[in-house]
Amino acid sequence: MSKRDAKSPEGEIRHAIHLCIDMQNIFAPGGLWQTPWMDKVLPAIASIVSRHQARTIFTRFITPQEPEDRPGQWKAYFQRWRQATRNHLPPSALDLVAALARYVPPARIIDKPAYSAFSNPRLAGLLVEESVSTVVMTGAETDVCVLSTVLSAVDLGFRVVIVEDALCSSSDVGHDALMTMYRTRFHGQVDLVTAEELAEFWRD
Repeated sequence: MSKRDAKSPEGEIRHAIHLCIDMQNIFAPGGLWQTPWMDKVLPAIASIVSRHQARTIFTRFITPQEPEDRPGQWKAYFQRWRQATRNHLPPSALDLVAALARYVPPARIIDKPAYSAFSNPRLAGLLVEESVSTVVMTGAETDVCVLSTVLSAVDLGFRVVIVEDALCSSSDVGHDALMTMYRTRFHGQVDLVTAEELAEFWRD
């Protein structure tokens, strides 16, 4: 498989939604779960949103009020991260970063209780209703919520287009490992493009 084959979408991107994962203040520099290079990818994401405002869905990872509000290992997780529960966070922490929030509406927001955007069942129903066949993916974090959403989308039969210079993580090692995995293990289901290439292939 050539590098070009592994990176570029097979034909134009049509019937697509831009799914921007968890670009929230809690993950921004200075936030509790900061991804230090979110600011680096923010211009690329904002550019995509500006071209496809009505075709963009932002997700927000919404933490519980208290750890006891979540089942199983999530309860234990938020007992360790009690400062991330809504009883302790400032309300603005879970908001979208300002540079993206200004696009809502027409862009939409879907809140989710877990890593995958599809942990909110409303999302899959919405994409089916709107005859979406391709999900263009950006956001945070590459190796956690983006990963979980990508795998859910693949399982549901969507074509996934990942904008590789519009993702961020708090782990360079995790980010790089995931880029390698997508290139080598998901050809035909997951395409990798740059933001510049996306503008060429997605015009509607």
